[in-house]
Amino acid sequence: MASLSGLTQQISNRNSVVELPMTHRPRLHNSIKKSCRVGFRVMASENNASTSELDLSVTVNGLKMPNPFVIGSGPPGTNLAVMRKAFDEGWGAVIAKTVSLDAAKVINVTPRYAKLRAGANGSTRGEIIGWENIELISDRPLEIMLSEFKQLKKECPDRILIASIMEEYDKAAWHELIDRVEQTGVDAIEINFSCPHGMPERKMGAAVGQDCALLEEVCGWINEKATVPVWAKMTPNITDITQPARVALRTGCEGVSAINTIMSVMGINLDTLRPEPCVEGYSTPGGYSSKAVHPIALAKVMSIAQMMRSEFGDKDCSLSGIGGVEAGGDAAEFILLGADTVQVCTGVMMHGYGIVKKLCSELKDFMKKHNFSSIDDFKGLSLEYFTTHTDLVKRQQEAIRQRKAIRKGLASDKDWTGDGFVQETESMVSN
Repeated sequence: MASLSGLTQQISNRNSVVELPMTHRPRLHNSIKKSCRVGFRVMASENNASTSELDLSVTVNGLKMPNPFVIGSGPPGTNLAVMRKAFDEGWGAVIAKTVSLDAAKVINVTPRYAKLRAGANGSTRGEIIGWENIELISDRPLEIMLSEFKQLKKECPDRILIASIMEEYDKAAWHELIDRVEQTGVDAIEINFSCPHGMPERKMGAAVGQDCALLEEVCGWINEKATVPVWAKMTPNITDITQPARVALRTGCEGVSAINTIMSVMGINLDTLRPEPCVEGYSTPGGYSSKAVHPIALAKVMSIAQMMRSEFGDKDCSLSGIGGVEAGGDAAEFILLGADTVQVCTGVMMHGYGIVKKLCSELKDFMKKHNFSSIDDFKGLSLEYFTTHTDLVKRQQEAIRQRKAIRKGLASDKDWTGDGFVQETESMVSN
């Protein structure tokens, strides 16, 4: 559970709320800000147009995207060639693979992926439903990555490029990294507070995202330096994901991304008795992704969206949903729960960059089916339908009572009347 030491807490009924002063700073991005509406809106306009005329564009923290589909930080954003390919295929934005000041400390191993397939004993012919990685952040020198960011923005000045960054527990290092990254012209920064398996001893990744006191301090360093929008990427490996999300937003971050991968052990090879992925006979727990995590991701995003709606509804905040997106319907679910954008990483690794065309087409099909003309028409619409189990019991008891009353008809023969005889008869006829 997240550590709350050093934070002022307000305990209200069963909910623990971290109270922090809001941090405000000017942003240099020249786009017009929009108000945050992580809530539901029933405003589907009358729409008889074809799917080609539906509007998938979104504006998030002043960043205009042609569609809500974003390349999630990881291998699909690891160098200039693949990021250029993503823009060529039509992705709304690209988040590059996470960088830090010193890439020399990043040493990856191979194999570093493992797959979980549907079917008995993970049959090699079964559909891939789970994916584990033990991959670290970018192992390419920062100078090279920065030069490629700059080149990509030169080639695609109107497309949205977001840098993902992670550093050690060092204010000066964070400030230096932010300054150097912003000089390339990136449109925003996503902070990796969520990598589950890389250098926790250096207070990097999830080691920060799981400790609200540490997160508050590091976010303070970041937000006093950054001049472009900042998104905090949340780890699901925590009891209550709303607590770090709240801290990130209250200390100045413009957005939250959720979820990163779930800590996992993919399995044990029952022939060799060694864990997977197996490196020289050994392994380490890694991050779990793909469609098997989608329901978990939806629950986490729902919780964050409810918190944002109640506590940050009048702020320019944003929410990016991540987890098991391989179809347009998967994305629609995130948006219905309040997400502004939807990130895809493992899906690209399995199906290629061209999957964005399928995602856009299927999302438009969903919109046309429900008579929505834009993303705003259905963003957060399903949030209002979540309640407590106690309330569900009350609702069902009342519904049963009303159904019984309708079916009951007349209680006894004395209730028959001459004027209402036909109607009274019909009230007791089985459909």
